[in-house]
Amino acid sequence: MSKSLGDIFETVARNIDPEAPSVLCDGKILTWSEFDQASNALGRRLLDVGLGLQAKVGLYMRNSPDYLIAFAACVKARLCPFNINYRYGPEEVAYLLDNADCEALIFDCEFAQVVTAIPSTATLRLRISAHGAATGAELISKTCAGNGEFLEISRDPDDLILLYTGGTTGLPKGVMWTSGIVWENLLPGLALPGKTPPRTLEALGAQIYSGEGRYRVYIAPPLMHGTGLVAALGALFRGGSVVLSGRPSFDPERMLQEVQDLHCVSLSIVGEAFARPLLDVLRGAPGRFDVSHVLAVTSSGMMWSPETKLGLLEFMPKAQLVDALSASEAPAFATMVTTRDSAPKNVQFQLTGAVVLRPEDLTPIRPGYGEVGVIAKAGILPLPLGYYKDPERTARTYVMINGVRHMVGGDHATVEADGSIRLLGRGSHCINTGGEKVYPEEVEEALKTHSEVRDALVFGIPDPRFGQTVAAVVSTRKSIPVDELDSHVRNCLAGYKVPRRIVLVGVVPRGPNGKADYSAARFIFEGH
Repeated sequence: MSKSLGDIFETVARNIDPEAPSVLCDGKILTWSEFDQASNALGRRLLDVGLGLQAKVGLYMRNSPDYLIAFAACVKARLCPFNINYRYGPEEVAYLLDNADCEALIFDCEFAQVVTAIPSTATLRLRISAHGAATGAELISKTCAGNGEFLEISRDPDDLILLYTGGTTGLPKGVMWTSGIVWENLLPGLALPGKTPPRTLEALGAQIYSGEGRYRVYIAPPLMHGTGLVAALGALFRGGSVVLSGRPSFDPERMLQEVQDLHCVSLSIVGEAFARPLLDVLRGAPGRFDVSHVLAVTSSGMMWSPETKLGLLEFMPKAQLVDALSASEAPAFATMVTTRDSAPKNVQFQLTGAVVLRPEDLTPIRPGYGEVGVIAKAGILPLPLGYYKDPERTARTYVMINGVRHMVGGDHATVEADGSIRLLGRGSHCINTGGEKVYPEEVEEALKTHSEVRDALVFGIPDPRFGQTVAAVVSTRKSIPVDELDSHVRNCLAGYKVPRRIVLVGVVPRGPNGKADYSAARFIFEGH
């Protein structure tokens, strides 16, 4: 049964040891009592200034306890939180505030200049700054020190939460999740071994009170993206602890030190961009870090290679490495689990409530014939309602197929004879070279199987003869001839998929969530 996330937060707080840790960040520990009181006080303040039911509240912040406090405050007060990418500039932030009809903005003070540069918006009525003062804004530390008693309001599972997409294929779009839909998708993961999930608040309270199933999860990606936020909610709703870093860039050595010292049993990452640096540090300093207690590493949003997974398992022998394909528009639609006893040789996924369809008529493609289709997620668990203020795009993306609602995304794949899928990548990034289609992710994975390649991004560049040709920017551990990379890819893939030109760079450009920054990669490429 659907539940309000505000009620879930309160249920955990009422049944857990008040001194149990909720969030650990850069040496500081926030107890559950402190987390609960701070979010109650912030929620009360947002209501006291006159924000009405489902008023939109923007969260423009790096990873910190304040981000999770602000999110909890919103769902407790029946307000609608939405994420803002902290890499955005004034125009991009202004677009989001306008598109979301934002009435309150909670932001880190380091972004005060961007906030000040935003043109006045008709709906914005309250600004709150974190980690320092900002002109025209209240301090979140003072706001959270107010009345921390329970709000004692009746909530609705249909209350909205907006999750804005990254805008990689156009302007960011607000995906309308409801509190209840998020809860129902999280619920299966809250079940204790041998038991059913706690479907009532009473059952959840009893589970929290028992102390079973708690763990510490290290969240490496930003909370502003679904991967980080969902992993954090999953840990908190078990009465566990979230471990964060507020540092502006990913530090694999620091992460491994904290995983060891704080005994984190679960890690949340985004593919190769996080996994490979962790493996490099572990191999470069044998015996320095003991991470053998790690039981799970989950990744979403970016593929990572079998070679890197096998390398991590040398240091985390008991771990399950879970590779999940998901999107802002739907929960995971395909997964791949790797352990020491079940190590796949190729990057192949098992569908979880999804199908691969022909894009022209939305009928299933034939397994084992090499047909390319789009992945559609079926609504076994409830799907989001659609895009905020965009019914036309909603109708194109969320469609009924044989009486079942599906989310038809942009990920292309083939289905192998055994029913597993081979992910090719986003159709929006597909390269058309002389009439042949090349999916960048496939070439990137081939490049990264070379032992000296750290990272790679592949994209199309204009070509007068073929329309487009394949190009790449690649970072390596040591200097190697480009011809060697050419030969390596040629041994893996068809000749037309081999990059015609490869530029070696120190660091391949990626966002803070580990996702590819193809615009920056092209800019770097054109400068060589």
